[in-house]
Amino acid sequence: MKRAALALVGCMLASSANALPTFEEVRSGWRSSDWVLLARDGEPLQRTRVDTTGRRGDWVALQDVSPALREAIVVSEDRRFYEHSGVDWRGAAAAAWANLWNTRTRGASTVTMQLTGLIDEDRRPGRRSIGEKATQTVGALWLDHAWRKDQILEAYLNLVPFRGEIVGLSALSQTLFGKLPSGLNEREAALTAALVRAPNANYAKVSARACGILRDMDRARPSATDPCANLDSYVQLTLTRTASASASTSTSPRSSDDDALAPHFARRVASEVHPAAGARVQSTIDAPLQRFARDSLARTLLELNSRAHQRNVHDGAAIVIDNRSGEILAWVGSAGGLSNAPEVDAVIALRQAGSTLKPFLYAQAIDEKRLTPASLLDDAPLDLATGGGLYIPQNYDHDFKGWVSMRTALGSSLNVPAVRTLVMVTPHRFAKTLVSLGLPLTQAGDYYGFSLALGSADVTLATLTNAYRTLANGGLTGPMSDVLAHAPTTPGTRVFSPQASFIVTNILADNNARTRTFGFDSVLATRFFSAVKTGTSKDMRDNWALGYTSRYTVGVWVGNADGAPMWDVSGVTGAAPVWAALVNYLHRRTPSRPPVAPPGVVRTKIVYQNDIEPARDDWFLSGTQMSRIALSANAQGAAVRNGTARIASPTDGTIFALDPDIPAARQRVWFESAQSAPAGSVWRLDGKLAGPSTSMSRMAWLPWPGHHTLELVDRQGVVVDSVKFEVRGAFAKIKTKG
Repeated sequence: MKRAALALVGCMLASSANALPTFEEVRSGWRSSDWVLLARDGEPLQRTRVDTTGRRGDWVALQDVSPALREAIVVSEDRRFYEHSGVDWRGAAAAAWANLWNTRTRGASTVTMQLTGLIDEDRRPGRRSIGEKATQTVGALWLDHAWRKDQILEAYLNLVPFRGEIVGLSALSQTLFGKLPSGLNEREAALTAALVRAPNANYAKVSARACGILRDMDRARPSATDPCANLDSYVQLTLTRTASASASTSTSPRSSDDDALAPHFARRVASEVHPAAGARVQSTIDAPLQRFARDSLARTLLELNSRAHQRNVHDGAAIVIDNRSGEILAWVGSAGGLSNAPEVDAVIALRQAGSTLKPFLYAQAIDEKRLTPASLLDDAPLDLATGGGLYIPQNYDHDFKGWVSMRTALGSSLNVPAVRTLVMVTPHRFAKTLVSLGLPLTQAGDYYGFSLALGSADVTLATLTNAYRTLANGGLTGPMSDVLAHAPTTPGTRVFSPQASFIVTNILADNNARTRTFGFDSVLATRFFSAVKTGTSKDMRDNWALGYTSRYTVGVWVGNADGAPMWDVSGVTGAAPVWAALVNYLHRRTPSRPPVAPPGVVRTKIVYQNDIEPARDDWFLSGTQMSRIALSANAQGAAVRNGTARIASPTDGTIFALDPDIPAARQRVWFESAQSAPAGSVWRLDGKLAGPSTSMSRMAWLPWPGHHTLELVDRQGVVVDSVKFEVRGAFAKIKTKG
């Protein structure tokens, strides 16, 4: 009989050996309910929920579990865990005796026996039959023989179900306590252990059980304070987080240090890769750079909305691309908690481009040999007929500079010369160039008209930054890469010649060319090579800073997700500080050197007649160089009507399309007569005296939206000339005292 019993036990052990997996099989078969986005160095960036059947985190090694939790589990579930062979026969006898006398007991199910049930896929819910309990007992004996104690405890902690849908220690620790299992203290460990036995019990029962565990742990290390002090309120507050987390199935818990580090980028990767639960996708993101970009954007927005500024700007975005590989190194889609719409990914939101399209316009004009950097463009009032009337662009400071070189026009972001250039290139051909750069224009160039030179088209920060990367790469455009395993394989497409790209880059890096508008000491000037352009859209709704170094292209946008206008925010005060912080961070240890001049360009010393601009060396396409530049006689003439003074600017019917990329104090429209007005003449605007006509017959006026009538009146009160004009667009916000 004894031999038969031993044989039966041996058969059951053999059956368990075939039915139960090894520790390595259990660990390798574990699947998180999330997929994890990794940085390029393997650091986790973002966890995104995929499997909604249960909330499971990553597998946690036992050495990464706090000693307090290991002690709490053993104290709570299996005091003789390290002594028995999988089954606590003494505990089983005590439980049987207690049941015989109908006395409550801790129970005889060991951690090993519970683990046997957790890994048994054919187990049935509810109370187990005597045969099932016998099988579980035999399985526990086999597990204790085949597995080490640390493996048993590690697997148990990862497989045990907790409150609600939470399975495993990793998900519970980050959901309840916002930390990794390695950081759990004694109170957190006791609460965790209490949830093993009664995962869905009410707060009072869980608190009572946790208190018992704490007291058992305290007996080994007695303390002067009561370990259960204020425990009830602590348990209720903590378990409330579980209910809140269980209500959301979109994103799993994250470490508090990396909260929302790359949520928008994770959505981008998910839409392309479609990762399954448990997948770990290694991206191109540089984690330290991503944090720096996020924090720099937040600091700038806080400053713009400080009590001293109040610029009404609440959103922003930033992206950094490796010039050569196209790898996306940083992608900050919103300002997070500062944003009015944190879920909106502003990196891919369509926004008006403002002045950021000008470099591409001038590159095309250079390639078509319509302009050189030394070519003179007339920065003077310009009337262009459109379907809705006259289109009359204005400059950053609402002043006209007269004749300027293309270098100055681009560097100082002058609007009128850009529109004159677009007249030569034509909106139709320029729009085709922008599309070839990857910009998402939905209409042909004629739809946008001449305003396309000033960025009336909608673009995204991602596509616009990649378009600037085209200039950084000598005119070759190519796709971006977001996952290391999916590097672009298609060769770049040529949009601009290496020569035109080099010349435009040289201008964008020329701090002297920017001084007419931005001054010499602006945030755009870096201590190393960088080429940069700013822009602001109509009514100050979008503010941009785009530029590149020898290794990286950086794009920054600030504004409001709902399209609300900012207050007095220009390119050098909004996005530019973030851009400057990023390029300085990127090159804090690595030099950035200017590009080498490609074959086909020559450097020539140029001199301007009448000192229109200072003499200098400049770059030209071979065959287009010149050394002396002068105006023709026709260009120097002035319009006179019947030998009497008349209003030369604005002309009748003018519509001023104000460029918002300007500090409020510098906004001006100039009233000018075609020749010197008689002594004592005055300007009269809307029936009121506006000011005297000076010897230069000019007067600066702070523009104000609306329809206006301007009159030039002589000393006898006779109206010499009269024009009507309209002002549209942004204007300075006047603060009232209250």
